[in-house]
Amino acid sequence: MAIDVDNAAAGKSQRGVQSVEVGARLLRALADARVPLAPSDLAAAGEIASSQAHAYLVSLTRLGLIKRDALSGRYEAGPLALRLGLLHLAQQPALRAAVPHAAALAQAYNCSVALCIAGPQGPTIVRYEHASLPLHVNLHVGTVMSLPATSTGRVFCAFLDDATLRAMWANQSAQPVWRGTAAADESASHAQHDATFTATLDTIRTRGFETGVDVPSPGVSSVCMPVLDAQNILRVTLTAIGASGALDVRPAGTLVRAMRDAAHQIAQTAFPST
Repeated sequence: MAIDVDNAAAGKSQRGVQSVEVGARLLRALADARVPLAPSDLAAAGEIASSQAHAYLVSLTRLGLIKRDALSGRYEAGPLALRLGLLHLAQQPALRAAVPHAAALAQAYNCSVALCIAGPQGPTIVRYEHASLPLHVNLHVGTVMSLPATSTGRVFCAFLDDATLRAMWANQSAQPVWRGTAAADESASHAQHDATFTATLDTIRTRGFETGVDVPSPGVSSVCMPVLDAQNILRVTLTAIGASGALDVRPAGTLVRAMRDAAHQIAQTAFPST
């Protein structure tokens, strides 16, 4: 009788490396916490003794999977973890489809273009196409955008689901939770009413994009366009960034029209049913 070797092997528990799995528990604990953790907190979350955790933390730091803040002594995700995360994101249909459009927009309109997704701390740049002319802004892959202060952040406020946006507001702890966003909770003592901000979000949903002129950086303007799937879920944003006066932020301007067309094409490519 023939034996299916592959199926037989699949039915058996494969042998792994226990120390790697222990180290992974520490990484998982850090990812679940979404904030830098002290060594003792990491050890407790990873269910190992503090003395044992120290050796793992040293090795994980050397590998670049985590890094230690020199002032607080807390650990956070390291550069290798970021590279692995970006590699995973690059496989996502919306981001993969958006990359060539971002490059084309940057070249055609001589502006920088940022692609942002929802990260634990807020809207996070995962791809950045630089303009040929320098801008006096410190933006790069990994930059987290302020929710109320940037055009990108306000687009996320307008279109994100409640749970994701609530987590972002909590992690941007210096920011209030505004009514008008899905994250606002009228029964919570920290919820603050801001009619202007509520109206701004309503306008963004109606016209489908947001602009920023001279804020948060003087002399710099932006246009942010969301890419939504068939269920109207925000997947990625395109943000054009350039010098105020040079960047065309007019609602009927050529840049806004081009960005709207790009967002539509990205959605059609990534989500053919849209």
